[in-house]
Amino acid sequence: MTMAEKKNEIPPSVEADRRLLAYKTYEDYLDSLIDVADLRNLRSLESARTIAALGYRTHGDTLTEREFYKRRAVIHEVVYPTVKAYILVSEGANLEDPFKRELAVRETANRIGIVQTIIFVRNLTRAGFEISGYVDFAHRLLTKDWRPFFHEDALLWPRSSDLGYHHWRHGTVRSNISRNYKPLMDPDKGLLFQNRHDHKIICPDPLQEPGTNTTKLRVYSDRYTQVELYDHIVRKKS
Repeated sequence: MTMAEKKNEIPPSVEADRRLLAYKTYEDYLDSLIDVADLRNLRSLESARTIAALGYRTHGDTLTEREFYKRRAVIHEVVYPTVKAYILVSEGANLEDPFKRELAVRETANRIGIVQTIIFVRNLTRAGFEISGYVDFAHRLLTKDWRPFFHEDALLWPRSSDLGYHHWRHGTVRSNISRNYKPLMDPDKGLLFQNRHDHKIICPDPLQEPGTNTTKLRVYSDRYTQVELYDHIVRKKS
């Protein structure tokens, strides 16, 4: 297991705390530990709650009020994560360039995780040397400022930290795992990408089908030598 996967793994103790979601208050939690015999013998709900809070009505550890609300808040965020607001950086941009227009169309879907687009871009430096690579668009939306691209006409260049990178002059060839994809090498099909959420394979070979739930689009832009978009619809497991 990689460090990133370990970071995203839900600890067993947190997973077990799902049961706490059934109780809105600490009193509801204590009441779940009380039986009819307790009420009959103690003749008071408050007394029964006190006995339960002291740990006499459970085989495991009884949570204190502070522990209950803290652990319930943690598991609530795991099961019902807070939706974080985002700003569409492509809004208001001049979209005459076909490549910029296609990415603007895909921005929302990539931000919310419905689609995870792989961008293949190939272009020449001012000195005439080719740089090409594969970019995880959804990943880059979280790690890169896209305003220069959409509003200042900056070019999109692959980085050595992207899914795939090839600098022809330097002879540099690299591949990296992103938030959404893992590069694979197949002896017959060559470079492949496996989606880390639904484990589907994306094939960027232009002579083969791109894969299940994936479509391919060639974008013709005067500003780039070659642009290909691989749009993968993510089928996350329920």
